[in-house]
Amino acid sequence: MQKSLNNIQFNQLASALQGNCLQALEQNPAVLHLLTDSRKLLFAQNGLFIAIKGERHNGHLYLKEAYAQGVRMFLVQHHEYPENIQQSLPLAGIVAVNDCLLALQKLAQLHRQQFNYPVVAITGSNGKTIVKEWLAHLLKQQYMVVRNPKSYNSQLGVPLSVWQMTAQHSLAIFEAGISLSNEMDKLANILQANLGILTLIGDAHDEGFENKTQKLKEKLRLFETCQQVLYPEDQPLVSNYIQSLVQPEKYKSWSRHNPSAAYYISVQTEKNHSILQYKSYIVNIPFTDEAAIWNACTCLAFLAMSHNLAESILQKFAELPSLDMRLQLKQGQQNCLLVNDAYSADLGSLLIALDFQQQHAQGKTKTVVLSDFLESGLNQTALYERIAGYLNEYKIEKLIGIGEEIQAHAHVFSLPKQQFYATVEEFLKSERLLNFSDEIILLKGARKFAFERLGKWFEKQVHQTVFEINLTALLQNFNAYKKLLKPKVKVMAMVKAFSYGAGSYEIARILSYHKADYLTVAYADEGVTLREAGIQTPIMVMNPEPASFDAILRYNLEPEVYHFEILEALIHAADGEEIGIHIELDTGMKRLGFEAQEIPALIERLSAEKHLKINSIFTHLAASEAQEHDAFTLQQIDTFNALSAQITAAFPYPILRHCLNSGGIARFPQAQFDMVRLGIGLYGIDPAHPSSLALEPIGCLKTIISQIREIAPSESIGYGRKGSLNSQGKIAIVAIGYADGLDRKLSNGNGYMLVNKQKAPIVGNICMDMTMLDVSHINCQPGDEVIVFGESPTLAELSAQIGTIPYEILTGVSQRVKRVYFYE
Repeated sequence: MQKSLNNIQFNQLASALQGNCLQALEQNPAVLHLLTDSRKLLFAQNGLFIAIKGERHNGHLYLKEAYAQGVRMFLVQHHEYPENIQQSLPLAGIVAVNDCLLALQKLAQLHRQQFNYPVVAITGSNGKTIVKEWLAHLLKQQYMVVRNPKSYNSQLGVPLSVWQMTAQHSLAIFEAGISLSNEMDKLANILQANLGILTLIGDAHDEGFENKTQKLKEKLRLFETCQQVLYPEDQPLVSNYIQSLVQPEKYKSWSRHNPSAAYYISVQTEKNHSILQYKSYIVNIPFTDEAAIWNACTCLAFLAMSHNLAESILQKFAELPSLDMRLQLKQGQQNCLLVNDAYSADLGSLLIALDFQQQHAQGKTKTVVLSDFLESGLNQTALYERIAGYLNEYKIEKLIGIGEEIQAHAHVFSLPKQQFYATVEEFLKSERLLNFSDEIILLKGARKFAFERLGKWFEKQVHQTVFEINLTALLQNFNAYKKLLKPKVKVMAMVKAFSYGAGSYEIARILSYHKADYLTVAYADEGVTLREAGIQTPIMVMNPEPASFDAILRYNLEPEVYHFEILEALIHAADGEEIGIHIELDTGMKRLGFEAQEIPALIERLSAEKHLKINSIFTHLAASEAQEHDAFTLQQIDTFNALSAQITAAFPYPILRHCLNSGGIARFPQAQFDMVRLGIGLYGIDPAHPSSLALEPIGCLKTIISQIREIAPSESIGYGRKGSLNSQGKIAIVAIGYADGLDRKLSNGNGYMLVNKQKAPIVGNICMDMTMLDVSHINCQPGDEVIVFGESPTLAELSAQIGTIPYEILTGVSQRVKRVYFYE
């Protein structure tokens, strides 16, 4: 959702968009917001809901939902809207058009035409977002910059971004991406750019074009209206094509290798920074990797082309922010690290990936798994000779080549270890799969080879300990609490800390499906995992950090705000982008939250930031489960009621209020307000009434016996020689240890496990990956199942044995332990 100051009125839409007005509005309000996501209707007033129909979604399915949330202006598509739409939306204005996406783009085009300040258009396969963000950083003191929020560069994202343009801005920087032919003309017509930047042409979206040359040609359509366009001369495909144009004059090249380029930039890499020089202008950047250097050179060249080489601008290169990159380092099996770049294979990105691998090698063997390289513009022999040169330069020790072409050119490689296979299947069947150990492995493959299969194998971790999660029990607990709630009271389900150890998106998905109104995570990365798994339910982030605000905004998460410092950082990061927030009040917990004396200043600050919407106000009760502290709890509830009422009265829209946790839901029904927060109770533990709700344990932690050994009374067992048997007997070594979350305080007889339904005491000190049990009295053998906790011993029993709480046991189960989910 984006906001405009163009003041176009609703009843003008039909004429402007060549549509039909199905239902007019008597008051004819101005359209200030464009709404395309029914999950993010933060400002329904003056918002136009555009019912876009795509391959996987259809906005027409959510018309009633948007109307229920207060939207009164709708743009719908012929042959898609329901026949009784006027009856379903009786007080709404409705305009019908042939194509809602095209209508949105037309609106953005009309809006763009109102402004005369420069518009910079950026396209390419890699680096668009980083170049855009870095230019905005470098130029923010000289210009009021408007730009795409994050990577809104699609057919939908570009018009929503352009809608942000206002008369207060003095420079616009927009990136544009395409995946199919004939898409760029639409974006070019919207942007009408004055200056252009081409970053890098790689493999992304190759499947939508005949070849890379056609893709390049399509991307260059973005620059039809530009007076000058910057491009990388060091990429031969780009340079050769531009030189073949009839009128290449407006295209200005930058290069690190050709002093005759329009903008020649030399680079010197030091230990923890790099030095870039153009003519007499020298800048420092806090990066040494090839991707960052390439993007910084692009920025420096553009500043030269646009005559923005003031010293105050150049000094800001030293402060370039670190942004998320596509390449990520992951833990692999057998002490390996994995650099998974499994969706592209071109020379430019290969160098970037090799550089990334080099920086993280830390003494490990450097291994590269490569597929055939497609559409490089070079003949095959020259191509693979160049690749071999790169691998030698980076001192790669092992190469796995997959594909008929790289296999046919095996003779050009001369690495210490190398094997070649025609297909991924042939490689997966090879016994050499077991030969990877203590390596950093780069996977670099063209999309057609589907290297994600290799990624799954390298990341796979075989572990004989499992945590079984009973989803039937989870739902029983969920519904047990819902029965205690008054009508219309919402439920916020806590899935923080890996859903209290029970899992991430698996738990969130079932709660979302069964109509939990909100999900709550501790940190933004937990919320990102849920969004990437397709969870659409609103998600609150309880511990937002400034470094995570980019992800929070990108993935439509809703941060908790608990003091002014975090509020100001969020306002800065949002940069005008609309976002829903949750306000925490401190009513006695003395942990996080605004206090009573801060409320007037908080109201004043939030009132000045119209793009922030308060979705809820809440507090934490310190002892809701403890009867002896009821007077304190009631005082907290009264304080929360008074303080939250001050805030809700200051804003014209409804705000949810909530204070009850699992322990308080049954004990303080008068304080349910608008929503409750259900946490540990979901997972079978009622901190207030252990038996009143008949909650069911949802988890059973199991392992197996790895070995059985005979032990004499004179022999010691385990580290520190702490364990022994009183008489001749036997011990079972089981495949679980403190690295799996088994608390060492259970050592030396303080805890037990169940082997064939019989108690087996823990002997000696618990080790990192294994534990010893006294099974002298039990008939058992290697491979037999062992219960760590479940029905017996229960979580409550286990936690009592070591003087802790069930929360700690649950959340302590390591994520290396495989979760298995089932319904009864």
